[in-house]
Amino acid sequence: MKKKMPAAFTILIAMVMGILLGYMVFTSFPDKKAASEIAGYISIMSDVFLRLIKMLIAPLVFSTLVVGIAHMGDAASVGRVFGKALGWFVTASLISLVLGLIMANLLKPGENLGLPLPDIGASAGLATSKFTLKDFVSHLVPKSFAEAMANNEILQIVVFSMFFGVAMASLGDKAKVLVSAIDELSHVMLKITGYVMKLAPLAVLAAMAATVAVNGLGILLKFAVFMGDFYLGLFLLWGVLVFAGYVFLGPRVFKLLVLIKEAFLLSFATASSEAAYPKILDALDRFGVKRKISSFVMPMGYSFNLDGSMMYCTFATLFIAQAYGIHLPLSTQITMLLILMMTSKGMAGVPRASLVVIAATLNQFNIPEAGLLLILGVDTFLDMGRSATNAVGNSIAAAVVAKWEGELVPEAAAEVNARAMDAALVGSPAHA
Repeated sequence: MKKKMPAAFTILIAMVMGILLGYMVFTSFPDKKAASEIAGYISIMSDVFLRLIKMLIAPLVFSTLVVGIAHMGDAASVGRVFGKALGWFVTASLISLVLGLIMANLLKPGENLGLPLPDIGASAGLATSKFTLKDFVSHLVPKSFAEAMANNEILQIVVFSMFFGVAMASLGDKAKVLVSAIDELSHVMLKITGYVMKLAPLAVLAAMAATVAVNGLGILLKFAVFMGDFYLGLFLLWGVLVFAGYVFLGPRVFKLLVLIKEAFLLSFATASSEAAYPKILDALDRFGVKRKISSFVMPMGYSFNLDGSMMYCTFATLFIAQAYGIHLPLSTQITMLLILMMTSKGMAGVPRASLVVIAATLNQFNIPEAGLLLILGVDTFLDMGRSATNAVGNSIAAAVVAKWEGELVPEAAAEVNARAMDAALVGSPAHA
């Protein structure tokens, strides 16, 4: 029997081929307008892939979460898991923000930049009025479940699903048929996800090629210090997350890292945390996290646990302040950190959300918003690291909460389950 190439290796090859293709376009078409037009056509494949993922997210979150909550049995269990997950998310967010603050103060990437600064009066063209605590809380509850599904508002879908799942659990035997039907729906959605994921290598190739075709690789040299400092911070954050996972999961955390490598590379290459969601669910199943925990913690994590994005918010804000020679005392930086802690929640569904949050923060502290224009050119490359970090953070969070709840299957049983999943995949028509 011919051995199949590992999916993660396929994605890695697609990334390299995408960079080569993009660089060929960039060098062959010096006119940026022409290069952008060609990149637009190249990116059709990655755009279609991301749209397919978005098409799946809402029904996948609803079906898996409702069944998971129904199996928990009662509202007390749901509240307990919610409290533990939220505690982890708030702690991880705070650590990420503090790490970004420390790295920016130690490395000072904005000083002696050697690049022309945008005019202080220039605007980055980002809406900044939406990120207030009042708006966040009122946005939490859906006006209509159909609207929440149509707009892929994950947090609103989670709120509705919690009510729905708890109500079904309270009905007991009366809701058996409905629970079974929604469980079947979740299996159908996961099967469709398997089909969509076959396009992942092509989507990765297209996404990388389109990015490099427009920006080239030269822009990376111009911002080498800023990007290098930020990725150093991300490496440290990964270390902190893995250490936290090790404290609660022991050496088994490294097995989890191996299982999520494909999801990690996918979210990195597409610069999208959402793209990795189905793959992370699959990896957590193989690791031994029961679906009733992973289907609850993961959607919450997409609004409350964006560790990479959090770190970027403080790091980039201080970078821009340093670039314009604005000194921010420690007390101001701590105030900024606390404001970011609140305003950054629920930003997962907003395009380029980190930039919008940063723009709002700059305005509040009288730092020129024009500074965002400095980092717009390399934001896609930075977004790759942020998205991949979010994938790592959410995976570890789900596994730890499962351990706390006693819902983490022993390693030997998890390996048996993983082999059964592989056998089912080999036997399916999609793999014939």
